[in-house]
Amino acid sequence: MASVVAEPQNAVQDTSYWRWSKNDFLPEESFQSWSHYTTALSQTCLRLKNRATSRSDEAHERVELKKQSENDMKRCLTWWDLLWFGFGSIVGAGIFVLTGQEAHNHAGPAIVLSYVASGISAMLSVFCYTEFAVEIPVAGGSFAYLRIELGDFAAFITAGNILLESIVGTAAVARAWTSYFATLLNRQPDSLRIKTRFAREFNLLDPIAVVVLLVSATIASISTRKTSYLNWIASAINTLVIFFVIIAGFLHADSSNLTHFFPYGPEGVFRAAAVVYFAYGGFDNIATMAEETKNPSRDIPLGLLGSMSIITVIYCLMALSLSTMQKYTEIDPNAAYSVAFQSVGMKWGKYLVALGALKGMTTVLLVGALGQARYVTHIARTHMIPPVFALVHPKTGTPINATFLVAIPSALIALFSGLDVLASLLSISTLFIFTMMAIALLVRRYYVKQVTPSSNLLKLTIFLLIIIASSMGTSAFWGINPNGWIGYTITVPLWFLGTMGIVFFVPQQRKPEIWGVPLVPWLPSLSIATNVFLMGSLGARAFARFGICTLAMLVYYLLFGLHATFDMAHQKIVSMPKSQNDLI
Repeated sequence: MASVVAEPQNAVQDTSYWRWSKNDFLPEESFQSWSHYTTALSQTCLRLKNRATSRSDEAHERVELKKQSENDMKRCLTWWDLLWFGFGSIVGAGIFVLTGQEAHNHAGPAIVLSYVASGISAMLSVFCYTEFAVEIPVAGGSFAYLRIELGDFAAFITAGNILLESIVGTAAVARAWTSYFATLLNRQPDSLRIKTRFAREFNLLDPIAVVVLLVSATIASISTRKTSYLNWIASAINTLVIFFVIIAGFLHADSSNLTHFFPYGPEGVFRAAAVVYFAYGGFDNIATMAEETKNPSRDIPLGLLGSMSIITVIYCLMALSLSTMQKYTEIDPNAAYSVAFQSVGMKWGKYLVALGALKGMTTVLLVGALGQARYVTHIARTHMIPPVFALVHPKTGTPINATFLVAIPSALIALFSGLDVLASLLSISTLFIFTMMAIALLVRRYYVKQVTPSSNLLKLTIFLLIIIASSMGTSAFWGINPNGWIGYTITVPLWFLGTMGIVFFVPQQRKPEIWGVPLVPWLPSLSIATNVFLMGSLGARAFARFGICTLAMLVYYLLFGLHATFDMAHQKIVSMPKSQNDLI
């Protein structure tokens, strides 16, 4: 197939940002005519093999792909901004929304242990993210890191889950925003939703969530710096509310509420841990702000590790204060903290908590809109999705198209779907992404293309498979028989041997220049094990929904994404549309 290259990729086109021609969405040669497309489909197997074995490099991700955006994002953020972005993107959604739901349904007072377990797992993932973000400061976050270390196909699977996480997570927070807003108006959490005759989990329409999402996306599109200022103010107010919740909660504590600490057993604790993992999920948004950070090597570690350390402690204290204030069977799953303060006679506290929760969830939506748009921008730079979503507006310095690509489907999902449907799907997607990141970190340390001997690559592959398989086995045994122990005598030693194998038989090929994960390979290997274990703690319905979404992603990839990225890699791109008769 001959290449069609109208102009160099690094040439900035003198065209308007607002353009919607067919060629702005599908400029690749494979989509220029039906005959080209059928030819591309006939080569699917060969192209899939090519993309599955292709790996990007740091220079390409940091320099060449940025040219697809035509304009640069503005470097305007410091470690202080990132620290508050950490608070803004994490605190609010999970702790105010999922704590009550999981304490009531799965963990009881032991919800605090669920936050400890998920917090440890999240911190392990933060270590991996920080090393990558410092050395590869691009907007693509985990998508860019995986393209470099695990290849194009693995990055696509992760990209699909990143988009799923972004869209579903944003919808979940917007639904919760409506619940707390209703509580602030002294009404029932579902009172502002419209009842329909749809299926039970989809029968409450939420137009308020749609409006909140679109407003947040609009603000994020105007200016990164102004959004940061707004996040500072809202997060500071939210922090004061959090301190109030913790102190007032313990002042009204009733130790009898902790009597039945494990009402659902250890399996309930870990199932809740897998769901509340969502509460820690926003930290990956900080990594996507690397292109707009003034000094990534200093600011990103301070922003990521600093915010996550403090937030983990705050979450555990907040979960414990809720459990001591109200018996787990009486906790309201929709607006837990507001109702709990009302139950102890602090009706005014109910409104203060609802207001703080609203501010927290508003900052989650604002910072989420920023981070998610940067993910989408970098994914579009590779042409895995249409490149029009990679464009950065010349005046605002923000990716407006990418911002609304997430906001609009999120609004549609938030309009129909209940929070319980969204939370489990979001957690499994997040855990999958973080597992892939830990694997990529091990590959980065122990494999360098054209340097590492093939024998060492084979050893690394075998030991990684042992680590992954043993982790899956541990998770499976837990799901089948939580009280058993025989299976763990096989899987846990296998995990240990797999990790020890890397220590003794595979020499490290790369040392981090600025900041690196300590205790490699132990911490990344433990991150794989804990993430897989938490995934196994989720119900079968979460895996079914995850499988359906993954299948839909693969269909899209085989029909469009594969051929677009293949053409992009081989520079088979046209810049101007042909006549309408020649286009699909």
